[in-house]
Amino acid sequence: MPPTSTVQRPSNVSDALARGRLGVPSVIFFVLSAAAPLTVVAGVVTTGYAVTGVIGLPLAFLVVGAVLALFSVGYVAMARRVENAGAFYAYVTRGLGRPAGVSAAWVAMMAYNALQVGLYGAIGAAASPVLQRLFGIDPAWWVVALAAWALVAMLGLLRVDVNGRVLAVLLVAELVVILVFDLGQLGNPAGGSVSLTALSPDSLLVPGAGALLVIAATGFVGFESAVVFSEESRDPKRTVPLATYLSVAIIAGIYALSSWTMTVATGPDQVSAKAGEQSVELIFNLAGAHLGDTAVTIGQALFMTSVLAAMISFHNTTARYIFALGRERVLPAVFGRTSPRTGSPRFASTAQSAFGLLVILLYAANGWDPVLQLFYYTGIGGGFGVLLLIVTTSIAVIAYFARTGVEESLWRRLIAPGLAAVALVAIIIVALDNFAILLGVAPDSPLRWAIPAAYPVVVLAGLHWSLVLRGRRPDAYARIGMGAESAAMLVTPGSAGERAPVGTEGRR
Repeated sequence: MPPTSTVQRPSNVSDALARGRLGVPSVIFFVLSAAAPLTVVAGVVTTGYAVTGVIGLPLAFLVVGAVLALFSVGYVAMARRVENAGAFYAYVTRGLGRPAGVSAAWVAMMAYNALQVGLYGAIGAAASPVLQRLFGIDPAWWVVALAAWALVAMLGLLRVDVNGRVLAVLLVAELVVILVFDLGQLGNPAGGSVSLTALSPDSLLVPGAGALLVIAATGFVGFESAVVFSEESRDPKRTVPLATYLSVAIIAGIYALSSWTMTVATGPDQVSAKAGEQSVELIFNLAGAHLGDTAVTIGQALFMTSVLAAMISFHNTTARYIFALGRERVLPAVFGRTSPRTGSPRFASTAQSAFGLLVILLYAANGWDPVLQLFYYTGIGGGFGVLLLIVTTSIAVIAYFARTGVEESLWRRLIAPGLAAVALVAIIIVALDNFAILLGVAPDSPLRWAIPAAYPVVVLAGLHWSLVLRGRRPDAYARIGMGAESAAMLVTPGSAGERAPVGTEGRR
């Protein structure tokens, strides 16, 4: 076999993300902003209570948090060895091969784009009460969405640490308000005494608990994005694991606390009915009764900024997936270029912004419902896609350590990711069985199967594209999964199939 021909190119800043700009706090801000704590507490928690009628949501958050902590064991063990902004895409490639990796990339782009643009449908509804209360105006949703879009697009072109500082301000204020609301609810219990009923195991061991676990899982979407910023982190071998574990713990703790205090304030036997009647307004109505109108105004303003912060975080995540694929020539090479001045993935960021603008204009022109048809449906669909990626990555982690023989403890390379995979598969099965409930549509609605069925189609498209690359562009095929190494490598067409990234040797 002839040796692989490679030519090292001079380092070019336009091929690399800016290194060393993010510490542990900044990465956590990106992760928690994607999780959108106040949006989840106001929206996901009330939806969970209203849809299922089950009061065990605090325990559901803790159970899902435990499962994702198990997943994180193998995830961060692999992160110490694989540094790539493509995250799930890179890990699946290293563990299961290039075709599976490209399919995972396609799923990731679909899921994260859905989550990001879906938030443009929510920002108008979130801003409406604030603008009416403060300025007496109520602009069309798409006007607010376009203003948010312009801000997100601009920030996406700036240094990543600038985005991190913006998120820090928004997130800290958001968390403070959540804790103040929780204390207000604990200080004013229904019936005069604090009820622990929602924390009893019996509250979760009832019919409908499966759907509740799925709803709880959607609240964690975004926790996995610490790895996406590994190339821009200071000491990524320390930053990524610490940020991942802390994010899971913080998210689980906040959601469990907030969902429990809501049952305390309303009474466990009334929380489902009140959530069904008042929806997102429940938490603000409780705050108004306990803390006054000023607290409500602040909470509603931060609800709006919570959606905005999630937009910024998901935009950055999505842009880095696009960048990673462009750098490895799975997408056009232009997407793999960064700004020499800021180190941001400028063309990938611009592409994501262009897609967001197109979606806003399309929904506005057709008069489609921005909350139900844009935010809610795409949010559920995007969250389901991330769940599919997480379980696939769990399997890829096991395969990676088994195939490479890299030294690692049995707990990290097999037991923890294996247990996480089993639990996540169970959650996905329950999700499919309850998809009509999750969407709030009739069991015979086409949406019940159309949204989850889109992912197998995308997987097949990814497999097809990987085979096209292998046959027609072997140089691009050889780059798949190589990360930053691909920017410094030029592979001759005749040798592309002979060199593989670490962990994919022998796979085509």
